[in-house]
Amino acid sequence: MADNFKSFNESGTRDRRGFVRQRLPDLDWGRMAKPINVVIDISHHQQTVDFAKVAADGIVGVIHKASEGSRFVDKKYKERRQQALDAGLLWGAYHFGVGGDGKTQADHFLETADPIDSTLIVLDYEANRVGPTMTLDQAREFVTHLDAHLNRFPGLYSGSLIKEQLGDAPARDPVLSQCFLWIAQYAGLKPSNIPDTFRTWTLWQYTDGVHGNAPHTVLGIGQCDRDMFNGSLANLKRLWGVTG
Repeated sequence: MADNFKSFNESGTRDRRGFVRQRLPDLDWGRMAKPINVVIDISHHQQTVDFAKVAADGIVGVIHKASEGSRFVDKKYKERRQQALDAGLLWGAYHFGVGGDGKTQADHFLETADPIDSTLIVLDYEANRVGPTMTLDQAREFVTHLDAHLNRFPGLYSGSLIKEQLGDAPARDPVLSQCFLWIAQYAGLKPSNIPDTFRTWTLWQYTDGVHGNAPHTVLGIGQCDRDMFNGSLANLKRLWGVTG
């Protein structure tokens, strides 16, 4: 897998398993374009979705919940995947991590999300309000296991949790630094206090559909999470594994 991933980053080293170890996409962070507001993330909680209207409203990418823990499956994921692709949208999948074995959760996500090269993959790493919260070591297990199977690291979605855990870290986390950062922050004009583990933020969830900066809604859905991408449309497609 990851042929498209290699298309924008041919450099890398070969690890002990024989895989080519790819860096994060070389998106020239020092000269990034103005952030663009073209991504949303949703789940079964959004009961009615019209992807044709979503696309007409200027949205380019959709990241949908696929799984949680080691057993939960979002029942809307499979049907909405094809609907979104038929509407010309980029498709992504995320897993809500909980306290538990990271490899087991990663296998569950792989089976549920069934990602292809052009599926953006993300670990949702945040406090679990109904049970044990995933630990940093479990998050490392999860992302490393995905890399072992897909030859690419997922993005890491988080908010205050990752800032609290890595904000004062004396060195970059050698595993999580290979993930792009999708930060949740509903205050301010731009994300702040990004841990040094990450070069910068890649996606910014600036609203949950109620709090944060406007706009809070999208045609075809209504209120939902909306996300800024830190770069141009071309760079977004490169991150997503899409060329052209």
